[in-house]
Amino acid sequence: MIERPVVEPIDVTEDVDIPLIDLAGLFSSDPDTVRVTKNQVSEACQVWGFFQVVNHGVEPDLMDQARQTWRDFFHLPMENKQKYGNSPRTYEGYGSRLGVEKGAILDWSDYYFLHYLPPALKDYSKWPDQPPHHREIVDKYLNELVKLSGRLTKVLSSNLGLEEDYLQKAFGGDDVGACLRANFYPKCPQPDLTLGLSPHSDPGGMAILLPDNDVPGLQVRKGNKWITVKPAPHAFIVNMGDQIQVISNARYKSVEHRVIVNPNMERVSLAFLYNPRGDLVIEPAKELVTREDPPLYPSMTFNEYRLYIRLNGPRGKSQVESLKSPR
Repeated sequence: MIERPVVEPIDVTEDVDIPLIDLAGLFSSDPDTVRVTKNQVSEACQVWGFFQVVNHGVEPDLMDQARQTWRDFFHLPMENKQKYGNSPRTYEGYGSRLGVEKGAILDWSDYYFLHYLPPALKDYSKWPDQPPHHREIVDKYLNELVKLSGRLTKVLSSNLGLEEDYLQKAFGGDDVGACLRANFYPKCPQPDLTLGLSPHSDPGGMAILLPDNDVPGLQVRKGNKWITVKPAPHAFIVNMGDQIQVISNARYKSVEHRVIVNPNMERVSLAFLYNPRGDLVIEPAKELVTREDPPLYPSMTFNEYRLYIRLNGPRGKSQVESLKSPR
């Protein structure tokens, strides 16, 4: 017998949505417009940990091309995709969680993971060469996402009262880590028996998601409810990761989220992950620590944190919370 996955909270609502922010306001000549836009980002980071952005500087055509070329890849015959299969020793490449043992409860998805930054980790031989022009499109797309990440980290740093380049430096400056996880969620005949992606918070710094415009699937936890995100046309969904929660001393929230599957339609999404360099120590910014607000988290490198998660297993939002010091 296949058991249904135990998922809490049980309430799901579509009556509210995460904030939608027009980033054009950041470049306005009107100081009040800039201030209002920055305040919108700040409130979203503190209250939701998630927000959508439009007028972000990435061309809509490039967004569509990137999503479509990955959709075409996932539709290739299995033998073509398996040429790029990952191994137990490395996460990079193609993987699938669809063919599992009877009775197992795993995520209903195919995925492809690749490194983009630092440059030493970028290996084009591990990128698919099908469909035609795939590598060129993905490379151009990821280059634009790096630029967008730089713009966003400046705003996040400034909103915390830190120097604009604080987060970029904390992540490693030019040696920041960046990678892509392309997700393919096929039609699922029994969506109540599985999830596309189990509840979790992102362990890294920040994620920028290009969703499937036609098929909602991302749900964000807000209190005791799951909020179904309704993607705006050509918007990105931005969310804070555990490392930014640590650096901000919990002013910004890394929030639990999941992906549901659809019985009638497939879904493709591209998750761009902007992370600290693995060997750098991540800790609450000293400028945000006072006697009244002591550091909530111990110093730890990103590599150490990832090992901590691997050893303890991903459990929703509990991993970063388990590190928090009692006040």
